[in-house]
Amino acid sequence: MAVEAEGDRVLTRDEVVELADAVATSSGIASGIGTTRYGAALIVHADSRDQAVELAMSEFTAAAARAGLPPWPITSAEAMSEDDDLAEDE
Repeated sequence: MAVEAEGDRVLTRDEVVELADAVATSSGIASGIGTTRYGAALIVHADSRDQAVELAMSEFTAAAARAGLPPWPITSAEAMSEDDDLAEDE
C-alpha cells in the first residue's frame, strides 16, 4: 500500500524521519523530505483490496499523528496485492 497526504508547507528531514520511525511497525518506509507531501509504503494484511486501503489509511493517519505531522488530507492510496507484485516481476 502506498498512501500520501498533501499540505501547505515544505517538510523537513526530521519530520519525515519521525514518520519513517512511526511506520516501521508496519514494515513501512516514508517519503517527503523537502516537499509539501508526506507518504508511506506500508504492508497490511487484508481479505480484500478495499479492506487493505482502509487499514493502510488508518495506520498511515495514526503514524502521522505519532510523528507529530499535520493532519493533511490523504490525496492518494494505492493497493497492490502479492499476486500483483509477483505478476510485475515476470
